[in-house]
Amino acid sequence: MMLKQIGEFGFIDKISKGCLIRPDNIIRAIGDDAAAFTVASDQVSLITTDLLVERIHFIRKSISGFDLGHKSLAVNLSDIAAMGGQAREAFVSIGIPLTCPLDYLKAVYDGMKHLAEKFNVNILGGDTTRSEVDLIINVVVYGTAAKNRLLCRDAAEPGDIIFSTGYLGDSKAGLYLILNNLPVDSTEMQALYRAHVLPQPHLREGRFLADQSGIRAAIDVSDGLSSDLGHITEQSAVGATIYATQIPISDSLQTFCAAYGFDPLEYALGGGEDYILLCTAAPQHADEIEQNFQRQFKRPLFRIGKTTADHRLEVVYANGTSRAISPRGWDHFKKN
Repeated sequence: MMLKQIGEFGFIDKISKGCLIRPDNIIRAIGDDAAAFTVASDQVSLITTDLLVERIHFIRKSISGFDLGHKSLAVNLSDIAAMGGQAREAFVSIGIPLTCPLDYLKAVYDGMKHLAEKFNVNILGGDTTRSEVDLIINVVVYGTAAKNRLLCRDAAEPGDIIFSTGYLGDSKAGLYLILNNLPVDSTEMQALYRAHVLPQPHLREGRFLADQSGIRAAIDVSDGLSSDLGHITEQSAVGATIYATQIPISDSLQTFCAAYGFDPLEYALGGGEDYILLCTAAPQHADEIEQNFQRQFKRPLFRIGKTTADHRLEVVYANGTSRAISPRGWDHFKKN
């Protein structure tokens, strides 16, 4: 069935069921001119938005509707996670070409609802319009954070320990598999594919970090380690040294790089869309934070380097040599 057979309002009726997951502070949801909800006085408001455009951010024939919906919401939840916040309300605007089947669109919303339910996020509305050629999805997420526990990019200090909450480079490898129509026929390749199409936002990890004494700056890895760490160093007016042997690289990425002749370190440095978190911590608190993270999540918090007093961003290799690194992640208006 195509959208023109039921029209805009028939489509809204079909996808609105199951969008209100947490009704406790909601006054008006889908169905009125605007959503209305209450906000606690001891919280600050967080608002983020991401736009996904067919042929720029995804290839429709290469991703299921469910996975696309999941990813469309996940990239926004990751921004809230980076600031130590609680994601609460989402708004979805979608431009739909007449060639897009209704079943695919329904699956997009199913993917969003599934992830929204996992993190107790309401989908309170948005907008629907026609697109001439490409499918376009824009999601806005509203969240909250305690006023005195907000994580930002500009609070790192020289001597901080740099941590990563997960592996780096997997999503880039998954994208390579998709773009080159390579087989996803092993556990390792399936893990890389899922890392790209089904990223898992680190919301719980972000709230955990915000509650730890000594955490200073944080960011999510959407554009790549070199780029996103560069955002912290630039805004905090510090440098950074990261250690090649300490950068977390998954067994799946090691297998992929061995099979196709790539350097896993370069994938970790330049890959984007991993949606894990980077943070810096005061050195006197670093050991305790590591231990608390391991206890909470049953996996390590990876110590990958330290901030420095200069403005240099460098990687140090096992043999002691080093080289400067520059941002090499995704940039929409530069050659990537």
